[in-house]
Amino acid sequence: MSNIILKVENLSKQYRLGVIGTGTVKDDLKRWWYGVRGKQDPFKKIGEENDRTAKGTSNYVWALKDINFEVKQGEVLGIIGKNGAGKSTLLKILSKITSPTTGIIKSKGTVASLLEVGTGFHAELTGRENIYLNGAILGMTKKEIASKIDEIIEFSGCERYIDTPVKRYSSGMTVRLAFAVAAFLEPDILIIDEVLAVGDAEFQKKAIGKMQDISRGGGRTVLFVSHDMNAISILTQRVIVLKHGKVCYDGGTDLAIKEYLKGESNEVNYLFSGDIKKPTITHVFLDTSLPNNVHEYGKPISFIFKLKLPFKVNNLALSFQIIDEFQNPITHVWIIDSQNNIKREKGLYEFKCEINNPKLYMGEYSLRIYLSDSKTKDRFDYLESVCGFKIQMMKTERQDFKWNKGACKYLEDATWSVIKEA
Repeated sequence: MSNIILKVENLSKQYRLGVIGTGTVKDDLKRWWYGVRGKQDPFKKIGEENDRTAKGTSNYVWALKDINFEVKQGEVLGIIGKNGAGKSTLLKILSKITSPTTGIIKSKGTVASLLEVGTGFHAELTGRENIYLNGAILGMTKKEIASKIDEIIEFSGCERYIDTPVKRYSSGMTVRLAFAVAAFLEPDILIIDEVLAVGDAEFQKKAIGKMQDISRGGGRTVLFVSHDMNAISILTQRVIVLKHGKVCYDGGTDLAIKEYLKGESNEVNYLFSGDIKKPTITHVFLDTSLPNNVHEYGKPISFIFKLKLPFKVNNLALSFQIIDEFQNPITHVWIIDSQNNIKREKGLYEFKCEINNPKLYMGEYSLRIYLSDSKTKDRFDYLESVCGFKIQMMKTERQDFKWNKGACKYLEDATWSVIKEA
């Protein structure tokens, strides 16, 4: 199709593990001998899946295996996956930094990539000189670069240091200038790795806005890799999920994020199966639509508790605290039977607690749960740090805001007005 700007067919990349140089001459001779006889490379038949957590039996591993996808002009494609899934390898191949073992890539126009801090920059050259260098690499004339250099410098926020060698820049300044160069010199395909995470909140907001502008207004294509699901959900409508070097999902952003978050199920986080002689909490779990006990910021959150009462209880009290990763209590919620004169017969019970407007800040949390007699204060059961879960922000844009770990306990919406002006 005429609007397909990038096409990847049967792309694979194999690496040899272990000490570099050991046995390579032997392997190269074997490859040559098979090639002379018109046979397939013997090492393409071997190799294991790219699972960094598992011990392998082969010295060869497929960092990528049989990757196929197409990208349309003007599309912003997200690429996500756990560490070691093959994202950076794929981007390096697409940027022609390394070559694939098998497969072909068809693309139209120029490609600019920002994969690591300082990629494509010469440390001894000034920021201004590096702008001209990168423009020349992209095939632009000096006149074309000069026409955009003022915009690039202004966007980067590095004007005071633009005639200073880049080796004296901080990592954040380097990324600012590198992104500005890549974006304003208008490549047909812009490839961005996690490197934007180095920048501050102001720069990240500007960068995401600029990527939206160049894709929607300029009709240029962006390939964006990030572990920030909020940025992925704001910027993309289509996402590829990589797992062990293979594409496990290619489609809409919402379902892609769910696929990425899959891991442990949301089922039982606590299970007691011993001999029960007193009222006991047997099951606790988070009721959420996202896998791996991840909850989306600002949406109602529910917890389910299963109890077993070996005898009748007149004044049951079930309460829990949501605690942060430092064991600080954030909020306390309870249900007390004595307030409504409820008497619980012997048997199994299931309680659901829904918090309609949670204010929990992004981060990791768990529950501290109490089960007791509200009159006698006798404690039947007590659980510490169970039902661990995460709060993540998705598709939420708040002006001048970026999540910083430990910045606060919760976010609050407020209305501001000027009541007196001098």
